[in-house]
Amino acid sequence: MARHEFRDLVSPEGLTLTETVVKINRCAAVVKGGRRFSFSCLVTVGDQAGVVGFGFGKAKQVPNAVEKSVKDGRKRLVRIPMVGTSIPHEVMGRYGASRVMLIPAAPGTGVIAGSAVRAVLESAGIRDILTKAYGSNNPINLVQATFDGLAQLRTRRMTEKLRGVKIR
Repeated sequence: MARHEFRDLVSPEGLTLTETVVKINRCAAVVKGGRRFSFSCLVTVGDQAGVVGFGFGKAKQVPNAVEKSVKDGRKRLVRIPMVGTSIPHEVMGRYGASRVMLIPAAPGTGVIAGSAVRAVLESAGIRDILTKAYGSNNPINLVQATFDGLAQLRTRRMTEKLRGVKIR
């Protein structure tokens, strides 16, 4: 199946963005003198009003890894179509062995999701949604699968414009 891509990226200028650290991973390289540690960091960045992105960074210290991942996330901001506080329709996102099902929910339901998927949805400003993750539970793959699902979303107005026909 083809990977779904977002059509246009959003510029971070003029947005008040919040960062959420999803995962920090410590990696050890064994050298002659012992172990040399490095850190990788996965972060979601969003304005909690429909704009969200994610970034990945690696460095010798945790703060530098977080800084790099935030910088990467600000380059990949996208706008998510929303209906009120939820999404327009049910969708399945895929990436690697991870699959994430996103289901719209009634107002007041809240975000029912695992930690990696929750971070993306809360950064995007989605308040009411049901989710289910299948397959791999690797946070990087889950975040990418969530973005794949969000890229497939279309509002009624977007679909009408695409088809050139009014939908009842």
